[in-house]
Amino acid sequence: MLKRNQDKLWDFWIDRGGTFTDIVARDPDGNIFADKMLSENAHLYKDAGMAGIKQFLELSLDAKIPSNMINSIKMGTTVATNALLERKGFPVVLLTTKGLRDQLRIAYQNRPNLFDRQIILTEPLYDHIIEVEERVTSSGEILKPLNKEKLFNDLSKIKNIKKKSCAIVFMH
Repeated sequence: MLKRNQDKLWDFWIDRGGTFTDIVARDPDGNIFADKMLSENAHLYKDAGMAGIKQFLELSLDAKIPSNMINSIKMGTTVATNALLERKGFPVVLLTTKGLRDQLRIAYQNRPNLFDRQIILTEPLYDHIIEVEERVTSSGEILKPLNKEKLFNDLSKIKNIKKKSCAIVFMH
């Protein structure tokens, strides 16, 4: 049984995907509702999540959402993950701790056929990799401070750096 929302406020949980945006809402009385909207529908709305909230609150699309009616809005998205997996969007620069540049390539060494002599690896999700001089322990102690100057110099050598995204994987 759902607990009644004493403050008479709405809660929203939104999952924005590449095609659809799913919205689950709990009204002030604890009733649960769900709706699905096109993630992109430019002739009706700019943002599916906001449009969905306005729909549940019975507001016009051009109205502001009154914050005093909202308890929480929690949003997740698969858009960035999908873009990465589908090789859409900007190319990726990977920054990783010095000495670990091959970790993602080596991975777990999982193979469908253990004794295959020719292993075909998938293309990496990044187009550049930079090893960064830094090291931190699992408890947060800095063993080797980040070498900002070297990192800046390494990044400045990459062509079209302003048209790339960046993934950071530092290890302890």
